[in-house]
Amino acid sequence: MILFLIGVAAGIVSGMGIGGGTVLIPALVIFLNPRQQEAQGVNLLFFIPTAIIALIIHAKNKAIDFKLALPIIISGLVGAYLGSTLAICMPGNILKKLFGAFLLAIGLWEMLRKGRDEKA
Repeated sequence: MILFLIGVAAGIVSGMGIGGGTVLIPALVIFLNPRQQEAQGVNLLFFIPTAIIALIIHAKNKAIDFKLALPIIISGLVGAYLGSTLAICMPGNILKKLFGAFLLAIGLWEMLRKGRDEKA
Protein backbone atom coordinates (compact mmCIF):
# COMPACT_ATOMS: atom_id res chain seq x y z
CA MET A 1 0.00 0.00 0.00
CA ILE A 2 2.85 2.40 0.82
CA LEU A 3 4.32 1.93 -2.66
CA PHE A 4 0.95 2.79 -4.21
CA LEU A 5 0.60 5.98 -2.15
CA ILE A 6 4.17 7.03 -2.92
CA GLY A 7 3.55 6.41 -6.63
CA VAL A 8 0.31 8.40 -6.70
CA ALA A 9 1.85 11.37 -4.85
CA ALA A 10 4.94 11.36 -7.06
CA GLY A 11 2.79 10.98 -10.19
CA ILE A 12 0.65 13.99 -9.31
CA VAL A 13 3.70 16.15 -8.66
CA SER A 14 5.38 14.84 -11.82
CA GLY A 15 2.33 15.56 -13.96
CA MET A 16 2.33 19.14 -12.70
CA GLY A 17 5.88 19.50 -14.03
CA ILE A 18 7.45 19.92 -10.62
CA GLY A 19 9.43 16.69 -10.68
CA GLY A 20 8.22 13.50 -9.10
CA GLY A 21 11.69 12.77 -7.75
CA THR A 22 11.24 15.48 -5.14
CA VAL A 23 8.59 13.23 -3.59
CA LEU A 24 9.61 9.79 -4.79
CA ILE A 25 13.27 9.69 -3.75
CA PRO A 26 12.81 10.94 -0.16
CA ALA A 27 9.73 8.73 0.30
CA LEU A 28 11.58 5.63 -0.90
CA VAL A 29 14.58 6.39 1.32
CA ILE A 30 12.45 7.13 4.39
CA PHE A 31 9.91 4.30 4.12
CA LEU A 32 11.78 1.51 2.27
CA ASN A 33 15.44 2.33 2.97
CA PRO A 34 17.10 1.40 -0.36
CA ARG A 35 20.58 2.65 -1.22
CA GLN A 36 20.46 6.23 -2.53
CA GLN A 37 21.62 5.08 -5.99
CA GLU A 38 18.76 2.54 -6.11
CA ALA A 39 16.18 5.17 -5.11
CA GLN A 40 17.45 7.47 -7.83
CA GLY A 41 17.43 4.62 -10.35
CA VAL A 42 13.81 3.79 -9.48
CA ASN A 43 13.00 7.48 -9.90
CA LEU A 44 14.49 7.47 -13.39
CA LEU A 45 12.51 4.38 -14.36
CA PHE A 46 9.34 5.92 -12.85
CA PHE A 47 9.96 9.08 -14.87
CA ILE A 48 9.70 7.47 -18.33
CA PRO A 49 5.99 6.48 -18.37
CA THR A 50 4.87 9.44 -16.27
CA ALA A 51 6.74 11.85 -18.55
CA ILE A 52 5.15 10.28 -21.64
CA ILE A 53 1.64 10.73 -20.22
CA ALA A 54 2.35 14.31 -19.11
CA LEU A 55 3.96 15.10 -22.49
CA ILE A 56 0.90 13.87 -24.38
CA ILE A 57 -1.45 15.97 -22.25
CA HIS A 58 0.71 19.11 -22.45
CA ALA A 59 1.20 18.68 -26.22
CA LYS A 60 -2.57 18.32 -26.76
CA ASN A 61 -3.04 21.58 -24.86
CA LYS A 62 -0.31 23.27 -26.93
CA ALA A 63 1.68 24.00 -23.78
CA ILE A 64 5.11 23.06 -25.18
CA ASP A 65 7.55 25.31 -27.03
CA PHE A 66 9.54 22.74 -29.00
CA LYS A 67 12.11 25.31 -30.20
CA LEU A 68 12.87 26.11 -26.57
CA ALA A 69 12.87 22.44 -25.57
CA LEU A 70 15.32 21.07 -28.17
CA PRO A 71 18.55 22.65 -26.89
CA ILE A 72 17.54 21.84 -23.31
CA ILE A 73 16.92 18.20 -24.27
CA ILE A 74 20.28 17.87 -26.02
CA SER A 75 22.26 19.43 -23.18
CA GLY A 76 20.16 17.47 -20.67
CA LEU A 77 21.20 14.19 -22.30
CA VAL A 78 24.85 15.13 -21.86
CA GLY A 79 24.20 16.16 -18.25
CA ALA A 80 22.27 12.94 -17.55
CA TYR A 81 25.18 10.84 -18.74
CA LEU A 82 27.69 12.81 -16.66
CA GLY A 83 25.45 12.92 -13.58
CA SER A 84 24.57 9.22 -13.61
CA THR A 85 28.22 8.28 -14.07
CA LEU A 86 29.15 10.49 -11.12
CA ALA A 87 26.28 9.19 -8.95
CA ILE A 88 27.30 5.55 -9.43
CA CYS A 89 30.88 6.32 -8.37
CA MET A 90 29.86 8.41 -5.34
CA PRO A 91 29.23 6.97 -1.85
CA GLY A 92 25.50 6.80 -1.07
CA ASN A 93 25.71 8.91 2.07
CA ILE A 94 27.39 11.77 0.16
CA LEU A 95 24.86 11.49 -2.66
CA LYS A 96 21.99 11.58 -0.14
CA LYS A 97 23.40 14.73 1.48
CA LEU A 98 23.90 16.43 -1.88
CA PHE A 99 20.33 15.59 -2.91
CA GLY A 100 18.99 16.93 0.40
CA ALA A 101 21.00 20.14 0.04
CA PHE A 102 19.70 20.53 -3.52
CA LEU A 103 16.06 20.16 -2.38
CA LEU A 104 16.65 22.62 0.46
CA ALA A 105 18.26 25.17 -1.86
CA ILE A 106 15.43 24.88 -4.39
CA GLY A 107 12.82 25.22 -1.64
CA LEU A 108 14.47 28.31 -0.21
CA TRP A 109 14.86 29.84 -3.66
CA GLU A 110 11.18 29.24 -4.41
CA MET A 111 10.10 30.82 -1.12
CA LEU A 112 12.25 33.89 -1.67
CA ARG A 113 11.32 34.21 -5.36
CA LYS A 114 7.60 34.00 -4.67
CA GLY A 115 7.88 36.74 -2.10
CA ARG A 116 9.50 39.01 -4.70
CA ASP A 117 6.85 38.12 -7.30
CA GLU A 118 4.00 39.09 -4.95
CA LYS A 119 5.59 42.50 -4.17
CA ALA A 120 5.97 43.37 -7.86
